Amino acid sequence: VSSVITESIFNDLLKHRNDAGCKAKGFYSYDAFIAAANAFPGFGTTGDLTSQKRELAAFFGQTSHETTGGWPTAPDGPYAWGYCFKEEQGNPPGEYCQASSQWPCAFGKRYYGRGPVQISWNYNYGPAGKAVGFDGINNPDIVANDATVSFKTAVWFWMTEQSPKPSCHNVMAGGWGPSGSDTAAGRAAGYGVVTNIINGGLECGKGSDSRQEDRIGFYKRYCDILGVSYGSNLDCNSQKPFGFAAQSQPRLIKTVV
Repeated sequence: VSSVITESIFNDLLKHRNDAGCKAKGFYSYDAFIAAANAFPGFGTTGDLTSQKRELAAFFGQTSHETTGGWPTAPDGPYAWGYCFKEEQGNPPGEYCQASSQWPCAFGKRYYGRGPVQISWNYNYGPAGKAVGFDGINNPDIVANDATVSFKTAVWFWMTEQSPKPSCHNVMAGGWGPSGSDTAAGRAAGYGVVTNIINGGLECGKGSDSRQEDRIGFYKRYCDILGVSYGSNLDCNSQKPFGFAAQSQPRLIKTVV
């Protein structure tokens, strides 16, 4: 991954992450990103160079939307302000705790959005911690305190299939193709399916959506920096979300804005 995302490019992609107005100032480091990327074989290294660049642009595009500090008239444009936050902004509702025998909530712990992908809920912190190597139930705060762990939770989510959804990695690396039911639901390979995976129940199948447009704006900027074309099917305007269960359950991540 470091051969595609050099430290110089990383700093260009996330140009204002260390701005004085960003609450994550000094947190998201290049070394932490590379350590996390190297922990997941295949991430950003699958297929030809075009596929690799598109996957990495998509990863940063989606996570930058979740952590954005940009606004329409921001210096260098709104899409130069990814990774401005490491914790969910506003007043997160409750503890994000759902009754679970496998991942019972710990007393006094809150499972609101943290890290690049803004991981949320006890039933996501538990599996993420198990996969990455931390106690997600008893120590969710580490996702906002350890940059490498934080990046690892984001890459874990990116690489992990959640049936009936494919993994974001498989979509962007070219390993997923639409089934008959996918085609009937308007889902076709491309960046739009990744948005559908992440937040389809709220953003997809409803025509143009400002949150979708923000995700696409980041992705296009990053593709331009990496010198790769965008590919097709960037939006999910006409895509139905994946499965009834995926629509009715609380989504994995919480949008910052």
